[in-house]
Amino acid sequence: MRIRKAGIVAGLAAALAAGAATADEAQVAVAANFAAPMKRLAERFSRATPHKLLISVGSTGKFYAQISNGGPFDVFLSADHETPLRMEQDKLAIAGTRFTYAVGRLALWSPAADLVDGNGEVLRKAAFKRLAIANPKLAPYGAAAQQTLEKLGFWSAVRSKLVLGENIAQTLQFVASGNVELGFVALSQIQEGGKAPAGSHWLVPQSLYDPIRQDAVLLARGGSNPAARAFLEFLRGPAARELIRSSGYELP
Repeated sequence: MRIRKAGIVAGLAAALAAGAATADEAQVAVAANFAAPMKRLAERFSRATPHKLLISVGSTGKFYAQISNGGPFDVFLSADHETPLRMEQDKLAIAGTRFTYAVGRLALWSPAADLVDGNGEVLRKAAFKRLAIANPKLAPYGAAAQQTLEKLGFWSAVRSKLVLGENIAQTLQFVASGNVELGFVALSQIQEGGKAPAGSHWLVPQSLYDPIRQDAVLLARGGSNPAARAFLEFLRGPAARELIRSSGYELP
């Protein structure tokens, strides 16, 4: 009987050890516009697999600099497609692992219910003191906002009123706090689960800015990390794609 119990205990120990051996951890760098969907994706991924994700949120430009200088990331979810491509070319990422996980939409938003009209006429009237956009040099959504203002012919007129956020998350914070009346943000930041955003907004026509194609890539550091590879596979799956779509993005 003792021998049998010992065998059972040894078997359980072996099974637990095997389970622990298959559980890995991956560091994921995520563009600020995708912070909320990423949190929900990470929760689902952790329930579906034994792996764990550690998430860092920031601007695409700053992440490129960090990763170039040895930043400890395994996976990068960018707010554009150019930066992951550069990473592949610079051998910071593994060639052939890059793919588009979402296509972003730009919105002009204010928490005030009657400030932003459905056609963006508020920009023409310039009836505001300050306008927030993400830094165009660091954040693709900021670059899209600048393109929009330039195509509409308003860039020169509003430059003195601009408040630059380090990333799109800080830009949203400026507006949500009431420190700035309105700002260009990611639609996904003000829409959740397909619900209409609070306040007032203008969904900027995609003809006014270059497509915000957001690419994911496996970084060189994550090449041998099972959790990193498993997450990228999960990100391509139907459950992840549906969550991304309902969060205010278009699917590639």
